[in-house]
Amino acid sequence: MNIAVVGTGYVGLVTGTCLAETGNHVICVDINQEKVKKMQNGEVPIYEPHLDVLFERNIKQGRLTFTTNLAEAIENAKIIFLALPTPPGEDGSADLSYILGVADDLGKIIKDYKVIVDKSTVPVGTAEKVRVAVAKNAKVDFDIVSNPEFLREGFAVDDFLKPDRVVIGTSTERARKTMEELYKPYVRQGNPILFMDEKSAELTKYAANAFLATKITFMNEIANLCERLGADVDAVRIGIGSDDRIGKRFLFPGIGYGGSCFPKDVQALAKSAAEVNYDFKILDSVMDINEKQKTIIVPKIRDYFKGNLKGKKIAIWGLAFKPDTDDIREAPALYIIDELVKEGVIISAYDPEAINNVRKLIGDKIIYANDEYEALKDADALLIATEWSLFRTPDFDKVSSLLKNKTIFDGRNLYSNQQMKELGYYYCSIGREIVK
Repeated sequence: MNIAVVGTGYVGLVTGTCLAETGNHVICVDINQEKVKKMQNGEVPIYEPHLDVLFERNIKQGRLTFTTNLAEAIENAKIIFLALPTPPGEDGSADLSYILGVADDLGKIIKDYKVIVDKSTVPVGTAEKVRVAVAKNAKVDFDIVSNPEFLREGFAVDDFLKPDRVVIGTSTERARKTMEELYKPYVRQGNPILFMDEKSAELTKYAANAFLATKITFMNEIANLCERLGADVDAVRIGIGSDDRIGKRFLFPGIGYGGSCFPKDVQALAKSAAEVNYDFKILDSVMDINEKQKTIIVPKIRDYFKGNLKGKKIAIWGLAFKPDTDDIREAPALYIIDELVKEGVIISAYDPEAINNVRKLIGDKIIYANDEYEALKDADALLIATEWSLFRTPDFDKVSSLLKNKTIFDGRNLYSNQQMKELGYYYCSIGREIVK
């Protein structure tokens, strides 16, 4: 099948590459000429495990190509995916200008029937807005489909190739058959393709992310309560996670959620609710609590140093919002850095993938280390902000020799209190007793 993917951000590039992997011919479109040229030369613009292998293979075999010319890309395409940014506006609503702008252009240039698919996360009612924008100029039949993505950064390739479900919102049998044909290779093990109306599909994505964000936030609240009551959040997490009705996933406490999806989608869903005069109180609480959780470890650092942080050097392990990605959007580490630098702290940081993105954002505000141990040299304490695997079993003898003090503030609860006690560390984590 011939497919066009408009937009080569995280969602668009993963979608286009994975669609090519099952034999489709995919043209990806982007207005950024420099980015397109790099992709044409085989350079992957984002870090995502396993994406580079598929990217290189499908370019080499001629199934994946790139262009800046929208008309060229969609000329022979049966399906056109819109994978464009929907950034939050000042009021929290999703900005649809990129999607509607392309929809307007498509109406002017499509010459035969197309299935136009909203792949971006969009508010309820967007499919109808896209339909109106295309129809304004279109002289041929077309269908609009809502097909939200459920890709986890760090696992996106597997999530696309082996989805636990595919959600498709459409009102026509013609579009349904086309989308079913497209996705059949990905659900051979029996996972469902769920067909529904467009509005329900759009809301399904927001509801899923909002629920997961709520689950994370609830566990962070339990962790904060554990600290006051003297309970151990790890024991509580295991206790409730063993209940099949609750499940084990998304119960790990920490310094809040970040990334491109949860913060934006929770905010957009709350805004959509407000537009129909529904007071979605849970989401308001989730956003408020998560904002505070991002820097909840800063007062603990301040207390340890008796309020005198000026001139202290703190090493930070992890800058990305989660492991296995270079994405720093809404990363808790950035909020912590901002708070500490304001108080005169010298920051030395290391992250396996996200350093370049942080440097572009904040420049020389902090020191960037070449590896995790270089970051520790002469630091007064270590702060862990992202749970990369390489931080889970460090050489603690080396850590101890490089730090001025055997002091760790762990925002991701990577180590056990017993281990830290035996090693003689001051260890402050989330929802657990401080080891002194």
